[in-house]
Amino acid sequence: MIKNWKALSSLLSAAMLALALAGCGNATTKEGAGSSQQPAQEQTQEQTQTDLKTQYPLTVTDATGESFTFEKAPTKIVSVSPAETESLFALGLDNEIIGVSDYDDYPEAAKTKAKMGGINKPNEESVIAADADIVFGGISLSEDAVKKLRDMGITIFKTDPKSIDDVMNNIETFGKITDHQEQAQKLIAQMKQDVTDVTEAVQAVKPEDKKKVYIEFSPGWSVGKGEFMDELITVAGGTNIAADKEGWYQINEENVIASNPDVILYANDVVEDSKTLDQIIKARSGWDQITAVKNNAVIGLDANLLSRPGPRVTQGLKEVAKAIYPDLFK
Repeated sequence: MIKNWKALSSLLSAAMLALALAGCGNATTKEGAGSSQQPAQEQTQEQTQTDLKTQYPLTVTDATGESFTFEKAPTKIVSVSPAETESLFALGLDNEIIGVSDYDDYPEAAKTKAKMGGINKPNEESVIAADADIVFGGISLSEDAVKKLRDMGITIFKTDPKSIDDVMNNIETFGKITDHQEQAQKLIAQMKQDVTDVTEAVQAVKPEDKKKVYIEFSPGWSVGKGEFMDELITVAGGTNIAADKEGWYQINEENVIASNPDVILYANDVVEDSKTLDQIIKARSGWDQITAVKNNAVIGLDANLLSRPGPRVTQGLKEVAKAIYPDLFK
């Protein structure tokens, strides 16, 4: 949930490792021979389907460098990250998911699952009682929480995606762990198509015409280089004015005024002291002189699409691109 993203400044910086799928083999027949073999095209399809079946035991490594070996597909799964929960549901694992974080609200079926506490620090008693084969944690799961749960014998698979590719690699890995590789590849293919649609739409934007963009996902907080939200702006053809720093950080209001962004994006579900985030932004001293404010280019986006590095992150990319260059996405 967007109100919890202040904790992002203390996240791990480990890169997410992913395993590549095995290549597909081709079967051939000798010309003129009386063979009972199937045509090559059919065999290739059959071989592909075989390749997409996970061969156990399977060993994978998470973002913390921890290795896990699975003797079979897990049948009881807990996720304490909204993004990971979305990914697992998108792979068709509704029956296997037995618990989610208190903030998981998508898809609708996630609301029916047992609650396991927060995304930074899950409820230890609930997680232990769930007796899950694996617990997935996301970028907000603290290092201390990971260590404590592992010390209790809980299998915690931690992710820390920094890019759209990282998100897709995570989905691929989830598919391998759960023997849902075919579903994972279909999902990844759609995500790649979303990226292609955006890059093709903005490729004609000249470097000198790229719009300067400022993004705020919680009052006073923006994101610099090295994180997926920064990449969304870049892939969408914009220039992130906060990219002179790394990671998630509190802004200097004067620096934002000096940078004079053409577009300001904000999470549309944030309310603080009965004020929405756009009201907070527009009320700041001197911000009425910013081009984005003067041109009414302060645009709210679905907070979950904007902030969750899950299967809908490329939908978020499309929304970011439309907000920056509306004329290119009519």
